[in-house]
Amino acid sequence: MTLKYSLKTALKGIQVNKSRASLTILGIVIGVTAIMLVMALGEGAHQLILGQIQGLGSKTIFIAPGRQPTGPSDFAQVFSDALKERDLALLERKTNVPNATRVLPIVFGGETILYGSETHRATIFGSSEPIAAVFDVSPAEGVFFTDDDVRGRAEVAVIGSKVKKELFGDSDAVGEKVKIKGRNFKVIGVLSPKGQASLFDFDDAAFIPYTAAQQYIFGIKYFHRFVVEADSEDAVPQTVLDIEATLRESHNITGTQKNDFFMETQTDMIERLGVVTNVLTLFLGSVAAISLIVGGIGIMNIMLVSVTERTREIGLRKAVGATNKDILYQFLLEAMALTATGGAIGIALGAVLSFITAIVLSNVIAMEWKFTFPISAALLGVGVSAAVGLVFGLYPARQASRKSPIEALRYE
Repeated sequence: MTLKYSLKTALKGIQVNKSRASLTILGIVIGVTAIMLVMALGEGAHQLILGQIQGLGSKTIFIAPGRQPTGPSDFAQVFSDALKERDLALLERKTNVPNATRVLPIVFGGETILYGSETHRATIFGSSEPIAAVFDVSPAEGVFFTDDDVRGRAEVAVIGSKVKKELFGDSDAVGEKVKIKGRNFKVIGVLSPKGQASLFDFDDAAFIPYTAAQQYIFGIKYFHRFVVEADSEDAVPQTVLDIEATLRESHNITGTQKNDFFMETQTDMIERLGVVTNVLTLFLGSVAAISLIVGGIGIMNIMLVSVTERTREIGLRKAVGATNKDILYQFLLEAMALTATGGAIGIALGAVLSFITAIVLSNVIAMEWKFTFPISAALLGVGVSAAVGLVFGLYPARQASRKSPIEALRYE
């Protein structure tokens, strides 16, 4: 008996019980759909965060206080007061960091902003004038604060579009005064709507001179971050070394002592992001794949029932010349046809759901969530489905092939 005839016979066997076959492949469909959906969303999240990091520019270096966290016990170090005004002055010297074009001090935190009877909690960024250029934000109304405002601890603020809408509605905000931590700040600018960018929601933020933020809002004399911009992408590695040497000398760190600060470049962030998202996606994909195993067990059970119901058919076929091998192929192909059909439906359904989810997420988070067809997930779904059909279909097929033709013909 040819393989073509065995396949034709297997497909006829499936068509006899369409309802049962449909329910049988449901587990495979759910499993493959889940794998497609998880891996597509994982890739979408990876691309989204990658785009946010790249939005900072490939020449940007972040400096944070404390040791770089490697475990839960290290996260407290991130909130240390290691970065001081003296460090800022040393980093701004061309002799210390010759390739740095901008050195940006940052302090930040959540605070409530009041205007009349309206209140809104937003992120307060204290920094200097170049923050607008580094993060690519600009006022749609009014102006940004200047270095003179920073030196004079001016109580001025540039607010995001969401803050403006929540506090002022359709009224003009420029020239009005808002209250932050009991201090009156004059609104001198309103940022253009930007949405989520560079891991921050600038629409829901207010920018003030860092000197005013330190003294009036946060009550600190240190910085939460420094952002250094190198003059070229090729100069980033050398700039990192210059920064490290400058800060180690400033903090009297010698020999093998550990730094009380750490730096991250765009490359570092991308590599760390890749590891995290890949591990998470593989983990969730593995969990989703468990449903394929459940579906395979369901197929094996149904095939065993089918073998019992078709005992007389098996006996009759053997009586007219079918060999054990022919019977084995017939039932094995039947199981693999079920899983292949489920895999194909699952891939199509997973792709459609992933596309719809990407559109919904783009609207919900107001950011471009890209749909990516996960070819690896599709290949994985096909491969696992075929393996499930082969593994879980082999036992029922062997049981069918071993039946005695005489006993099978006598079966009632």
